[in-house]
Amino acid sequence: MGENNSGSEVPANQTIYINNLNEKIKLDELKKSLLAVFSQFGKILDVLAFKTLKHKGQAWLVFEDVSSATKAIQQMQGFPFYDKPMRIQYAKTKSDVIAKADGTFVARERRKRHEDKGKKRKEQHDASQAGMGVNPAYAGAYGAAPPLSQIPYPGGVKLPEAPAPPNNILFVQNLPQDTTPMMLQMLFCQYPGFKEVRMVETKPGIAFVEFGDEMQSTVAMQALQGFKMTPQNSMLITYAKK
Repeated sequence: MGENNSGSEVPANQTIYINNLNEKIKLDELKKSLLAVFSQFGKILDVLAFKTLKHKGQAWLVFEDVSSATKAIQQMQGFPFYDKPMRIQYAKTKSDVIAKADGTFVARERRKRHEDKGKKRKEQHDASQAGMGVNPAYAGAYGAAPPLSQIPYPGGVKLPEAPAPPNNILFVQNLPQDTTPMMLQMLFCQYPGFKEVRMVETKPGIAFVEFGDEMQSTVAMQALQGFKMTPQNSMLITYAKK
């Protein structure tokens, strides 16, 4: 499945081929980081990367439509991803996801078995997460008490929670449970004044991002407010309380 750099001969399609990726990054983190950085261009159907020597430093991203793939190539060409500039072009080979959609897919038995196993594991994981009431959307169903700010006063007036004044540290919420500091760094380091990302291990789904001053943090907040890390997770960004 190797590709070469004669990108001009390859017709525009939904799948992009990326190479010159940092080979030291673990496969899972690489896939999640690619998803986080590229989902701004459109819905991603699949991210493919492999451990084999032949495919090291390479990945394939399958978008839902060609225009998203085109935007991604134009805007991310040469983007420093884990300290190496990405080289991006349209993929020569049709991905399984697209082949399944247009009816030209031929199953590869070994891969299918692997996919089924992974899918089963994910379903079991999702079921256990739901059972534990991890997802805040389900918290009410498990009898969790509402936060104090949601409890009305006797007059029916809710206690408003005062937002923090503008400052150089951003508080980011509603992140996917498996977000890593590096994934957030990829997004926020595009903006001037970026200093660091801090995450709290005991509280997945939130992070603090520090900038040089409040003007720089405000620019990043406005640019990334509502950015979808996944279709279900839109970033909620506020100023951190000091």
